[in-house]
Amino acid sequence: MVDRLRSAAEQLEAPTCPDCHVEMRWYRSELLADEPVPVIAHLFVCPHCKRAAKTDTIFKGIPGPPDKLSAPRFIACAA
Repeated sequence: MVDRLRSAAEQLEAPTCPDCHVEMRWYRSELLADEPVPVIAHLFVCPHCKRAAKTDTIFKGIPGPPDKLSAPRFIACAA
């Protein structure tokens, strides 16, 4: 989970404050939904007027090919 937050925060571009026209600072990120698709909200604050903004990161699942999926193994019992 922490890896998802870290990778999402690295790819973000900070929004510009509509009042001051300066780049806002990242404040925090939080997980909004984990199932069926992970959604992370990123909160930003303007350093001058303290106005807040929010952007969301939505992860898209990539299904693996069927031949690469693992299968359950049978447990061998010693007789």
